[in-house]
Amino acid sequence: MSRYRRNNRGFTLIEILLVLMIITILGALTVPNFIKQGKNATRDAAQAEINVNLSTALDLYELDNGRYPTTEQGMQALITEPSAAPVPKNWRGPYFKKKKTLPQDPWKNDYVYVAPGVHNTEEYDLSSLGPDGVESADDIVNWESGGTD
Repeated sequence: MSRYRRNNRGFTLIEILLVLMIITILGALTVPNFIKQGKNATRDAAQAEINVNLSTALDLYELDNGRYPTTEQGMQALITEPSAAPVPKNWRGPYFKKKKTLPQDPWKNDYVYVAPGVHNTEEYDLSSLGPDGVESADDIVNWESGGTD
């Protein structure tokens, strides 16, 4: 019986290193997937903000006033009544529920609003400059961009 205890002293250094190596390999395989999912979730949040929240507020403004705010008036027209021409005749804002400030994209940059739009000539162009904060292929937009949005 004492012979059994002498041979069973715990894990060897090689066994511990093997377990650590396996954990490291598993981590190396899974961490990039989590990072990629986080980036996708951030992009999806920006796209949802553009397609749902901001677009809905702009559409409500247009229903009340017969037109979208101009580029000069900007999306600030959704928070405070514009005094610049064309002055809205039936402003019923603010058009954001529970918000007194304009939302920013997930990277803490302002959304870019142009009306009438260059891409959506009958309405407006609305975009986020993406994680790099400059106009580039990673921008999130409310128009068809040939698959590079």
